[in-house]
Amino acid sequence: MIALTETATTKVKELIAAEGQPELYLRVAVRPGGCSGLSYEMFFDTEKAADDIVESYGDVQVVVDPASAQHLEGASLDYKDGLQGAGFAINNPNAQRTCGCGQSFS
Repeated sequence: MIALTETATTKVKELIAAEGQPELYLRVAVRPGGCSGLSYEMFFDTEKAADDIVESYGDVQVVVDPASAQHLEGASLDYKDGLQGAGFAINNPNAQRTCGCGQSFS
């Protein structure tokens, strides 16, 4: 299961508050595609499947489907805000190869 840093948790909480829907979850998934074979997908969701894995970080709940969870074991999600731009970044020790965009891996 992917872990959220404190910075990422704070940013996700802010984004959920901005949506005005406190029941939203952060869904993190791995899908086929991208230049390295697999790509990350993150979006807010309101539905959970019976076999979804749910982890709570304070008020933020992260939902991952079982197929994606195997690719995200030991991974972490961070949020960076700097001169080079702002955004979420996934550090995944399971990735053998990544592409320049940081959104695709194998």
